[in-house]
Amino acid sequence: MKMIQEFKEFAIKGNVVDMGVGIVIGAAFTSIVNSLVTDIVNPLLGMISTGADFSRWFVVLREGHQGGEYKTLLQAQADNAVTLNIGLFFNAVISFLIVSLVLFFVIRAINKLKRPEEVTADPIKTRECPFCFSNISTQATRCPHCTSELPGQSKPRIEREL
Repeated sequence: MKMIQEFKEFAIKGNVVDMGVGIVIGAAFTSIVNSLVTDIVNPLLGMISTGADFSRWFVVLREGHQGGEYKTLLQAQADNAVTLNIGLFFNAVISFLIVSLVLFFVIRAINKLKRPEEVTADPIKTRECPFCFSNISTQATRCPHCTSELPGQSKPRIEREL
């Protein structure tokens, strides 16, 4: 009984529901990207590359029952021929690259929204390093950016207990 209650709490938590929504949206997004590759990108690439249709690129490894030359992949599959589907793999690679690029831009935009505003240095408590011109603490004896010893500053005295 306790295990059922724990499972209910787990399943109802927001993370599981959010993950389920993400999977459904991901599936819908996949169909959009597949359509983009099949219906838009491939015809454009085919036009650029002298009319080649990538989805029709295949190599027959072993002929089927009737044998002969296959003009389309569907003909070869209908004859139970063993084929190496280069064009379909190429379409999958293009789909992956498009999805990756779109996700990159989405995550980049989200990260820009999450970034905290830059904290401006307090001019009273900082000064400029004479070597690299970065803002450093007025109490610093060495620049943390260029590691130069700063002129006019004495090193702090460290006393050790014996």
